[in-house]
Amino acid sequence: MFHPTVFDNIKIAFENQIYDYDNLDGILVVTDRSDLLNMALMSREFSLSFQLATGRNVTAEVFLTSSVKDLSDEILEVPNTDPGCNLSLRFYMEVEDISTECQAIESILKAIWGPEFQPVQSLSFIYGQDGETYNNCIELRFKRQITEEQMEDIPNLLNHLLQSAEELESFSI
Repeated sequence: MFHPTVFDNIKIAFENQIYDYDNLDGILVVTDRSDLLNMALMSREFSLSFQLATGRNVTAEVFLTSSVKDLSDEILEVPNTDPGCNLSLRFYMEVEDISTECQAIESILKAIWGPEFQPVQSLSFIYGQDGETYNNCIELRFKRQITEEQMEDIPNLLNHLLQSAEELESFSI
């Protein structure tokens, strides 16, 4: 019989809560879902993206990864290991005034998540496209692995994620 890994259990916990926010509470709309197994690296990747039901300027994403080492440590029950997965949260939005808006985005996220989270903002644009807007991918990376022991923290983490999306949405108007 198949025994789910830590990655599977954490993925399901995020899915359940986010889909409840979509289907039951109506506070967000799931816009994309990806669940990948990289056969070359034997790694796993999961992402779930959504937008707030009240806005369409910001897309938020939960992004989980697990390496072959993480999976093998767990499956082989390697002593002195604590199997888990890596978690990143991403926000996608457009900005016009890079220096002003990126600084404001950083301030908003640090106020919510604390100074230990340094948002990484990656800007891009399409060459030849009319307009003065840039696509901003803002990423918050968790420095340590997430294990099943942190599963009870998922609702609080998602509340912070929703608050971040709301404040970024308000800022982008």
